[in-house]
Amino acid sequence: MRIITHTCPDCGTIVAGNVLEARRVMKCPGRNCEAVLEFGDLDQTEQDYIVSNIENYSID
Repeated sequence: MRIITHTCPDCGTIVAGNVLEARRVMKCPGRNCEAVLEFGDLDQTEQDYIVSNIENYSID
């Protein structure tokens, strides 16, 4: 299992790749940040890895 993250380009907040996969599009959770983050912001290889191994990633 790999830890895949994405850093908001506006504020630097780090978001887990599996959260982006589950929501696909979301407002950055950073304080006072209005950036929109998307699963497509991840590299294609990271997207493929998460989708292929989705059973290893859970959001409780």
